[in-house]
Amino acid sequence: MSVYGLKFPKTPRKTALYEAEEWYQNLLAEKLCMPYAAIQRSNFGQYDMAVHYLTSILEEARAIEKVAVFNIDHMGQIMFSGKDASALLNRVLPADIENMQIGQCKYTLLLNENGTVRDDMIVMKQAVDSFILVINAGHDITDKEIVEGVEIEFLSDADFIMQHKREHEIVFVKNISEKFVKIDIQGPFSYKVITDIFGKDVLKNRSNPEKNMAFFSFNEVVLSCSHCPQTSDMEKNNKTPSTYFFSRTGYTNRWGWEIFVPIEHAVCRFKQIVLKAFEYGGLLVGLGGRDENRISAGNVGLPLMGSEYDGFHTPTNAPLIDAAIDWNKGDFIGREALLKEKEKNITKKMVIIVAEGNIVNNGVYLSGERLGSVTSCIISPNVPLEKRLFIGSSRKNVNDENGTAAIALAWLYKDPFVENNDQPIRIKVELFREKDGQVVGKPVLGYISSDGVNPATAPKPLKNIENL
Repeated sequence: MSVYGLKFPKTPRKTALYEAEEWYQNLLAEKLCMPYAAIQRSNFGQYDMAVHYLTSILEEARAIEKVAVFNIDHMGQIMFSGKDASALLNRVLPADIENMQIGQCKYTLLLNENGTVRDDMIVMKQAVDSFILVINAGHDITDKEIVEGVEIEFLSDADFIMQHKREHEIVFVKNISEKFVKIDIQGPFSYKVITDIFGKDVLKNRSNPEKNMAFFSFNEVVLSCSHCPQTSDMEKNNKTPSTYFFSRTGYTNRWGWEIFVPIEHAVCRFKQIVLKAFEYGGLLVGLGGRDENRISAGNVGLPLMGSEYDGFHTPTNAPLIDAAIDWNKGDFIGREALLKEKEKNITKKMVIIVAEGNIVNNGVYLSGERLGSVTSCIISPNVPLEKRLFIGSSRKNVNDENGTAAIALAWLYKDPFVENNDQPIRIKVELFREKDGQVVGKPVLGYISSDGVNPATAPKPLKNIENL
């Protein structure tokens, strides 16, 4: 039986842009007139990833208001092809795969039979019989490994899906992650950065070139690599035209694109993009700033695999469940479990909390009643002053004109907005650390916010940013 996943790496993997990030760090030190300092890194999905660069997490998080560049090369791209690829994916995944259009992207989930989440992903339909699944880091591994003294069995997304292939079906699987490097460009000046480098045609609607690319679509284009002045002779000599993918799914819930750059052009293009982003006041942003960005835009933020999604939580009432699941299609893995929760009218809810300080893993309490627990938290420079003042904190950093506040996502046992009536609601709560089921210490002040931190812009018309 074929195994499609990789062996567990003995040491954390390095992205294809690892050395180019060092180039960036030195360039940043020069531009900021600061001494060089090592990039702050962490193991994420079995990759050695930058948490932040010479700039702080707060500075990088704020870059999204202009333009933020992300090295997302740790995410995988798995191609499913063959005449039965559509049928297999449609039978396993909860999205309506069979009715996708070529050039369309879909957000969806990979579920266990009990309805819990194995992974979330973007599916791109490349051709009638060809799909690219963009999966989270570490979900390309099939192996057994002892991690922190515990033996863990890893099963890649590809192997899990292929376990459900029927004997007569013709489906081919290929990991194409080594062929492409994923670089995301997000924020209002993202359009300018991309079109300045690649031209406007790459962001046109493939069906109607008179219009701009639609939200949740992608373009496949063949480009030669133009050269930036900071590129080595070896990189300059690579003029071979290669296939790029430009998708518009807005990971940060703001305007933006994801570029799948062919590996042979990756370093050159990365340097071009970074230098162009500098011109518009942008920065390269690490995992820390990226985490802030996914929470701080939109009414509900964006859930993260391993935090809001895991092997214990079903996605019932999660903010993206209606985008991820088509209830009108036929069977899919986990459908019966989720339908049972719908029948029971389970009202659990994922919410955004704004607080005066770090509340990671804290319990959420209202008048002594435990409402749920925090699953993600980070300090944010992007919370408007009015929303920070509503906390009622005495902390100076919260109340300053350019202050900060903690933003978090939490799972609550029931929906606190049952009387919402489409009007923004704020519910003040206390956030306690907990030990052995008991609260510890003094509470952190905060509130549940039905309208989030900042408006989402990802699906809004591109005319808003074309001429900035």
